[in-house]
Amino acid sequence: MFRYLRYLTLAAVGLALLIVALANRTPVLVKAMPDDLAAFLGVTWQLELPVFVLLFAGIVAGVLVGFLWEWAREHKHRSTASTKTREVSRLERELATMRDATSVPQQDDILALLDRPKAK
Repeated sequence: MFRYLRYLTLAAVGLALLIVALANRTPVLVKAMPDDLAAFLGVTWQLELPVFVLLFAGIVAGVLVGFLWEWAREHKHRSTASTKTREVSRLERELATMRDATSVPQQDDILALLDRPKAK
C-alpha cells in the first residue's frame, strides 16, 4: 500500500517538475559579474541557459547546502555517540573478563586440605 503511495507521490512530483520545465524553456543569459566589473577586470563569463535549468540548479544547491549545514550541526551528537559506543564496548569487555574470573569454581579451603597429599 505504502509502496504505491510512494510511487504515486514520485509521479506527481515528476509531473510537476516536467510542467515547470516546459513552462520555462525560454533561454536567459547568465553572467558571472555585472557588465562594468567584467569590463574592468577583462573577464566576461556568460552562459545562455533555459530558466528551468537555473530553477532546478537552485533547488539542488539549496538542498545540498541544507544537508551540509545539518551534517555540521549534528557533529557534536555523532562525536558523543561514538565516544559512548567506545565506552560501552570497553565496559562490556571488562565485564566479560570479570565474569570469566568469577566463574572459575573456587576450591573450598577444607576440601583443599583434604585433597592435599599426606607427608610420609
